[in-house]
Amino acid sequence: MKKPDNQKLKILIIKLSAIGDVIHTLPALNAIRNSFPDARITWLVEEAAAGFVENHEALDRVIVSKRKKWGKNLLSPFCLSTIKEIFSFIKELRDSKYDLVIDFQGLLKSGVLAGLCRSKRKIGYDQGMEHMEYSYLFLNERIPPVDMNNHAIIRSMMLIKVLGVITDKIIYNLPVFETNRKMADDLISRSGLKKIKPLVAIKPMAKWETKLWNNIKFAKLADLLIEKLGAGIIFTGSRQDQKTIQDIIFHMQGNAANLAGATSLKTLAGLYEKTDFVISTDTGPMHLAAAMGTPVVALFGPTAPWRTGPFGLGHQVIRAGLECSPCFKRQCKTIECMQKISVEQVFESALDMSQHLSL
Repeated sequence: MKKPDNQKLKILIIKLSAIGDVIHTLPALNAIRNSFPDARITWLVEEAAAGFVENHEALDRVIVSKRKKWGKNLLSPFCLSTIKEIFSFIKELRDSKYDLVIDFQGLLKSGVLAGLCRSKRKIGYDQGMEHMEYSYLFLNERIPPVDMNNHAIIRSMMLIKVLGVITDKIIYNLPVFETNRKMADDLISRSGLKKIKPLVAIKPMAKWETKLWNNIKFAKLADLLIEKLGAGIIFTGSRQDQKTIQDIIFHMQGNAANLAGATSLKTLAGLYEKTDFVISTDTGPMHLAAAMGTPVVALFGPTAPWRTGPFGLGHQVIRAGLECSPCFKRQCKTIECMQKISVEQVFESALDMSQHLSL
C-alpha cells in the first residue's frame, strides 16, 4: 500500500453517523493531522452528528449530508427543493479532487458516497468485517479485515496504518468552547445544583429497545444516590426523551433536573465535563462523556463493551452476564440482559466511583 508523499494532500474522511461512531473516529483524525500537518482535510458527516466535527481544529472543511431529512421530504410537497438540495450536495462532494478518500463507516451509504467522490485512492476495509454492507465495492484500495472484537477506536487507528500513521495516542480534541461551558454552567445553576457534590448525570434512553433499563429502577437508583451520597441528579436526553424522563422523576422521592432537549451536543459535552460521573445506557452521549474525560458507569446488555464501551481508564461496565449476550439484536421478547441488572449493582459501582473521586 503506497504511503502518501508528505505534501499538501487533499484528504476526505467519511464517517457519517452515529454520534458515538463519529466520536470514535476523532482520534484517527487527529493522528492524520499530526502526520500530515499541511494536508487539507475534509470530513463528510450526517447532520445529527455534525456538531462534533464542525469547527474542529484538525479540519479545514466539513460537508454535511442531510440524508434522513431528504428521505422524508422526497415524498412531500418539498420534493423539488429537496432534489435541488441533493444535487447541490453532490456537486459540493465532487468540487474537489482528493488524493485520499478514507471510508471509516464501512456501510453501503458511505460506500456510495465514496464512489461519487473524485479520487484515485479510495481506502477502507475489505469484505469480511461483521455488519458491513458492500462498501468495499466502491473502494480501490481494500484493507484486509481486522477482528471486530477490537474496540471501534482501535479499528479506526488500525485502518490508517496503511498511510504510515502509527500512534498509541488517543486524542479527541472535541470542539467544545467557553460559550458551551458557560451555557452548561447556567443550566446547572438554574437547576439549583451548582454547589452539590457529587453531581451525577444520568442518560437513561437509547435508540434500541433492547438497550433500555427500567424507569422504576432508574428512579430508585437516583433516590439512592441522593439519600446515600447527597448527590445532585441531572437527567439528559433529546427532546423526544422528555416524557420518559419526566416519568422517571415522577416515581422518585427526591428531586432531579430534567435537561432533556435543553442542550446542543457541544453544551452537553460541557455539561458532562462538569459532572463528577455519568450513568448511561449504551448510547452516543456515553461516548461523549468518556471523550470529555468524565468517568462513566455504563449499562450493557445486547452489545459488547469491548467493542463499543466507554474507552479508557476509570469507567465501569455493568452486565448481567447472560450466555445470549451480546446478541446485537434490536428486538427481544424478554430483554433479560438489561432487566437482570439490579439497582444495587449500579449503585455499588456509583458508590465505588464516588469514593475514588474523593481520594
